[in-house]
Amino acid sequence: MAAPTTPVDRDVASSNAVAMPTQRENRRRLRYLASFVVPHRAEFIRNVTAAVVTTVCASAIPFVFRHALDRSGIGKADTGGGPIDVDLAVVRFWVGVALALSLVDFVFERLALRWSVWSVRVVNDLRTELYSHIQKQGLDFFSRNRTGVVISRLTNDVEALAQLVNEGVFMLFVNVLQLVLIEAFLFAINWRLALAVNVIFPIMIIGTIAFRYYSSRAYRRTRERMAFVTAFLAESLGGMRVVQAFAAEERAGAEFERTNVHYRKANMETIWLSAAYFPGVELLASIGTAIVLWYGGFLAQTNLIEVGAIFAFLLYLENFFDPIQQLSQFYGSFLAAMAALDKIMGVMETEPTIQDAADVTTLDGVRGAVRFDHVTFRYDDDGPEVLRDVDIDVRQGETIALVGHTGAGKSTFVKLLTRFYDPTSGTVALDGVDLRQLDQRWLRRSMGIVPQEGFLFSGTVRDNISYGDPTASEERIFAAARAVGADHFIGELEHGYDTDVGERGSRLSAGQRQLVAFARAMLVDPPILVLDEATSSVDIETELRLAAGLEALVAGRTAFIVAHRLGTIRGADRILVVDDGRIVEQGTHDQLVAIGGFYAGLYGTWSGDATADEGTVEARLAADPAPTA
Repeated sequence: MAAPTTPVDRDVASSNAVAMPTQRENRRRLRYLASFVVPHRAEFIRNVTAAVVTTVCASAIPFVFRHALDRSGIGKADTGGGPIDVDLAVVRFWVGVALALSLVDFVFERLALRWSVWSVRVVNDLRTELYSHIQKQGLDFFSRNRTGVVISRLTNDVEALAQLVNEGVFMLFVNVLQLVLIEAFLFAINWRLALAVNVIFPIMIIGTIAFRYYSSRAYRRTRERMAFVTAFLAESLGGMRVVQAFAAEERAGAEFERTNVHYRKANMETIWLSAAYFPGVELLASIGTAIVLWYGGFLAQTNLIEVGAIFAFLLYLENFFDPIQQLSQFYGSFLAAMAALDKIMGVMETEPTIQDAADVTTLDGVRGAVRFDHVTFRYDDDGPEVLRDVDIDVRQGETIALVGHTGAGKSTFVKLLTRFYDPTSGTVALDGVDLRQLDQRWLRRSMGIVPQEGFLFSGTVRDNISYGDPTASEERIFAAARAVGADHFIGELEHGYDTDVGERGSRLSAGQRQLVAFARAMLVDPPILVLDEATSSVDIETELRLAAGLEALVAGRTAFIVAHRLGTIRGADRILVVDDGRIVEQGTHDQLVAIGGFYAGLYGTWSGDATADEGTVEARLAADPAPTA
């Protein structure tokens, strides 16, 4: 099976290795982001309308002040030193117009903030869809991509997009509209002075293009390095027990420092670029003000402009460079958001390798008959065959044990059975129906799966037992725990079934966690049971205590037990011996021992190491049958 490439967890070989998306790709990404806006277009349109009104009102105020100065006579000084003849009625009128515009601006700006709730919903929809898509991925996706990097897509990258959606969209719209209106007002007031001010724009455009070119790559590197920092933290914090057990805190700290330095360098590059660009914009703003004062004064001396017009120009110029700076800042946010969106879409465009067929179906009732029809499997197209021409029929209600050396293919067998992977060739069928024709979720709900590690979620013992059926009654939860022998230790816990198990069940022992996992599988009463080395992580005493729970679990259902230690599978209806991806022997325990083949050798090795300890433990359990917590 070919593993599809994805940019979720690729290393950056060098600073020059960052491939820039084309304009076509950027437009495609923006269209993808816009698809989340469409369901909230009513709020979006209201917000845009409010933004237009408030921008027009704010931009018109300096133009109104110009008329207040020039038409009232305030801007016309008497060259003889006499008093200025001011028309107060004109002043009051234009000041009233300015106040009215300011009031409308205030009201609609408040409305724009109130209606911006659409952006929160857009980001929530995006994060939800991304998480839903990740859940659909097969196990190969999570084996290729570090957990921390995937978490970074859901957190850091979505937050970068949230900044763009929450602030950037309207910052772009409002500032562009403001620039257009200011330019229109400048030329309406005096085209000569407007042309003089515009001579600085080519310099600004050149600087902006250069800033865009270099900062684009810098922001993409920053997103990638941030993902690596998150990945390292997730991995090292999850493995803190191992770090401390080997006294490797200093080494882990040094490795984190190296990872963090790469992120810091990428981040510093964006800071230096901003430090060069934004002060340059302010310098150009100061030059523009000097042009207005110098050339405006010259035009005033030749009676080609009035003082009110110069005053309006100064106000507009102050407002003109502010949106340019904001647009420059927006561009930085836009670059970060586009880099984040590139990563998110890399995940969204990764198709799950295991998908339901178009004519997917379910079974009215599951008998539990399983057929492996000449199944061959490899994890990669060019990889070795992990299973080779496996051909086996499993009857309804039969208990099948799989044994063999590590890496023989036992766990791969059950991964195909639970359809975490599809065969490279051949067919796996349930009750005569190819698993590829069955609904995935229905199939897995028909199975009780207990992995090697009894993974528990944060919450209570009750929550974990009822994880497969949150609506289960208290009686069913208690009955499931009793059936597998977990009720004894649960009753000794401080709060019984309401005891918090901690993260990953850290407050319980390995055996206790496994018993809870057994109870969780028992609660859903699956017709098919899969135990993937479910007792390999516990000691012999705990394993013998679990034997009763195992017997209760497999009773009346088809069961597949992958075993490393052979003591728990001697009562299986059939034992399949797997070696190098093939089933080399099969039969009951007694039959295989009598043959004296591969299984007999495995069992002899195991029993030689375990018999003495097992006998001692069995004697102690007989004397004190009550399980200990």
